[in-house]
Amino acid sequence: MAGNRTFTMIKPEAVENGNTGAILAKIQEAGFKLIALKKTRLSSERAGEFYEVHKERPFYGELVDYMSSGPIIAAILEKDNAVLDFRTLIGSTDPAEAAEGTIRKAFAESKAKNAVHGSDSDDNAQIEGDFFFTADERF
Repeated sequence: MAGNRTFTMIKPEAVENGNTGAILAKIQEAGFKLIALKKTRLSSERAGEFYEVHKERPFYGELVDYMSSGPIIAAILEKDNAVLDFRTLIGSTDPAEAAEGTIRKAFAESKAKNAVHGSDSDDNAQIEGDFFFTADERF
């Protein structure tokens, strides 16, 4: 059974470009409820921890540098079938392949700077949400 929570981050370039409000509006218009929300900046160490699953991949260093390059918006979202519905809303990793109306089609700069992160499973949504938020920060 699909879970009802997922995790997202609005990535540094989307925050820097002033797209936070528009992205959050699209998320809410799609029926997601904000359970937790914060603006923060990942240190290189914290970005490395978050993306540890990719540590052996050739892009890991660049990913850590990029994700620690500026503020991000972290959020836990709630909706029935949250993970799958959110991944549909954000679109393909490559904005050139993303469907019209998706967040990445509208706001991503490239495959590497793709505006938002979305959990890929219910288990990862829980892990990622726990990485950023305490129980007291969820409403």
